[in-house]
Amino acid sequence: MTGEESLRPQALMLTFLGDQVLGRDVCVYSGSVIDVFARAGIGEQATRSTLTRMAGRDLLRRQREGRRMYFGLTERSEAVLRDGAQRIWQAGAVNRRWDGTWTLLGFSLPESWQRQRHDLRSRLTWSGFGPLFNGLWIAPGEVDVSALVADLGLSAHVKVFRAHADTGMDIGRMIEETWELSELAGRYEGFAGRWQHWEDDLPDAGDALVLRLRLQTEWLQIVRRDPRLPVEHLPGDWPAEQAEKTFRTVHERLSPLAEEASERLLDLVPARRPG
Repeated sequence: MTGEESLRPQALMLTFLGDQVLGRDVCVYSGSVIDVFARAGIGEQATRSTLTRMAGRDLLRRQREGRRMYFGLTERSEAVLRDGAQRIWQAGAVNRRWDGTWTLLGFSLPESWQRQRHDLRSRLTWSGFGPLFNGLWIAPGEVDVSALVADLGLSAHVKVFRAHADTGMDIGRMIEETWELSELAGRYEGFAGRWQHWEDDLPDAGDALVLRLRLQTEWLQIVRRDPRLPVEHLPGDWPAEQAEKTFRTVHERLSPLAEEASERLLDLVPARRPG
């Protein structure tokens, strides 16, 4: 399955909102969203269902103007989108500023708590942790997991420490044993392979907006699953830097045409604040 095929409508919607609504204090007409998503091959019913689900999850708020329904951001969706923008444009894909600190998290759960154990491991993986040993997980840098642990109701069963490796420990080997580096490298290589030709080619003006949505959505999905391991302890041919160069180059090439298309296609109105 390619990156394009695996992109879900909600992921594309968040990218769209981050590009067109975040920081502008506006709402976007539902018909405009339907039009843009149709160009991405997503049908009207799927787009409407996505808008409705996101409104029900406090990721969107409705604003009626005459007979038209517009959608704007909530505090929750603004936080999600700002985090995504920070991950793409500031943190980046290559961690060159690691200070030698690791976050260690130990947990001990009753044998019968299989669901809680699965949920904790899933959330830890999403937060950049890898299993050092059974019940002891590790992540580079200082990672605040207090909210994650409290949300799962496991605060009494988890202990968190900051640590540095002992002199002489082979950190590169530890990383290879703890994280699936080949899988992560494959994601970066696949991304570069799919998008490199757009470093030189330009799409039709009508396709640029959708292409940029797909580009940014796919890139965010990759970097969110990257634990940002220190580059000095990764293989010398680590593909993240080249993939990030491709992302930034293609994004820059697509943006003038994409912004021209958004001016033409989108109906935006000022957001009215409740009360």
